[in-house]
Amino acid sequence: MKNISATLAIVWRIAAPYFRSEDKWAGRGLLAVIVAMELVLVAINVLLNQWQNRFYSALQAYDLPEFVKEVWIFLGLAFTFVALAVYKLYLNQWLQIRWRQWLTRHYLGEWLDGATHYRMQLKGDAADNPDQRITEDVKTFVEQTLSIGLGLLSSIVTLASFIVILWGLSYKAPLYIYGTDIVVPGFLVWCAVAYAIAGTALTHWIGAPLINLNFEQQRFEADFRFNLIRVRENSEQIALLKGEGAERGRLLQRFGFVIGNWYEIMSRTKRLTAFTASYGQAATLFPYVVVAPAYFAKRIQLGDMMQTGSAFGSVQDALSFFVTAYRSLAEWRAVIARLDGFEMSVSAAARGATLEPAIDVVPSRGEAITLEQLLVKLPNGAPLVAADAFTIQPSERVLVTGASGSGKSTLFRAMAGIWPFGTGTIAIPEKAKLMMLPQRPYFPIGPLGDAVIYPAGHGSIPPEKIRDALIAVGMPRLADRLDEDAHWNRTLSLGEQQRLGLARALLHVPDYLFLDEATASLDEPSEDRLYRLLTEKLPQATIVSIGHRSTLDAFHTRKVALVEDGAIHVLGSGALTAKEPSTAR
Repeated sequence: MKNISATLAIVWRIAAPYFRSEDKWAGRGLLAVIVAMELVLVAINVLLNQWQNRFYSALQAYDLPEFVKEVWIFLGLAFTFVALAVYKLYLNQWLQIRWRQWLTRHYLGEWLDGATHYRMQLKGDAADNPDQRITEDVKTFVEQTLSIGLGLLSSIVTLASFIVILWGLSYKAPLYIYGTDIVVPGFLVWCAVAYAIAGTALTHWIGAPLINLNFEQQRFEADFRFNLIRVRENSEQIALLKGEGAERGRLLQRFGFVIGNWYEIMSRTKRLTAFTASYGQAATLFPYVVVAPAYFAKRIQLGDMMQTGSAFGSVQDALSFFVTAYRSLAEWRAVIARLDGFEMSVSAAARGATLEPAIDVVPSRGEAITLEQLLVKLPNGAPLVAADAFTIQPSERVLVTGASGSGKSTLFRAMAGIWPFGTGTIAIPEKAKLMMLPQRPYFPIGPLGDAVIYPAGHGSIPPEKIRDALIAVGMPRLADRLDEDAHWNRTLSLGEQQRLGLARALLHVPDYLFLDEATASLDEPSEDRLYRLLTEKLPQATIVSIGHRSTLDAFHTRKVALVEDGAIHVLGSGALTAKEPSTAR
């Protein structure tokens, strides 16, 4: 019961926000109509149960007029039942897609809010494969929550309706043993309850391991699919290294986990299906065996016997809801656990940006970026970079150097506000526009024009400006392909991608431009031309570069280094004056 309460609490936490959202009236209205239809369907089943008694009694009495009358009644009930069943399914699917749409937008919003997705990875990402959780798990949760919820409601209402009928039939068909009527109030009800309790207990005992097995299956499937995507995304490097054999082995190893767990599910499902199928078949005959002595002793008519069998079956089915729905319940609980883990991981990552101690990125009324008592740490708490009273003035050209692994890129991430691990303050001018260009820029799949101006929206920058920027960075062959859809991170070389990244900077005109080895894949003459282009097109921008080439000195007015001091790399505030850009070759 404790596990059930905890599961229901999680379901409520996931499901309730939709029915309080901006789409609440549509959602509540659809749910209310679906529930009403479900109740009417149960009522029709009650009427059909009563119809069975009259119909079979008419057959037994050879009463043709009554038989014809009951046939017309059946046709009316059947038509109503079919119409309601069809529209209940239609409205159910309508509610599913609306609910799924809202829940998907909600999860995407939380996952992509304030670099939460990035911090989840930094913390090890307890919620593996977020893509699967937002797609398959959300879809399954919505479908099965409605299916199981309506099924449970139907079972409860059916049980309440048919228990009354079955209780009354217990007096018409008393327990008849060796020629003696034994009056046990509601004995048919107690037989159905005992049968269902025994079946439910045995089903849970046999099928309980399926809950964890289904959870693991989802995880193994997602992990296998994720690694297939990685092979596709890195196909060039794999081909160059002739790593196909190694990748095949790694993929087959992960697929082996899928197969092994599937065999466990097969074995457990075989046992569960063998029991539930036997249970269902026995339930068909059981009520007739119970009332047969009374029928053959002519205590009841054929109609009473058929009504008893139908009512007993309805009560038994309602009580056996957990038996028949056990596999769905096991899958549902696995999905709930995965969505719960995803929500917890998102919340933990979001809290990580605000919990103390953390690096505090604050707006400043000054014109310079200032680092005060800054200590950047690794996710495990180990100190990495320290800086105090360090400033970057407007229009400066600053070159940051240091050994590989000294924390240069991590320092940039902290200044961008996405690295929370550490202490101290980073003051950013209040209205300053920052842009970070990494060594490998990101381009969304789609039209080239949209990829270059990312994250700006479609049409926010005129096409002619985009063409001019592409020509300026040395990519004239792409200037007339702005509407072409492609996976640009795969179709362009890294050097070409870096040129497009600089074109993006020219179009967005940032106040502070941070280049994290953003020209490292270009030859020195090309790098020279592009840095001159930045100086010409962005004269007011502050440029802060990470690089190792000595030729970069010519394009920066200040050079600072991360110097190792024990376990910490200290960013020196002292400046080493380099050549002015005007003296560069």
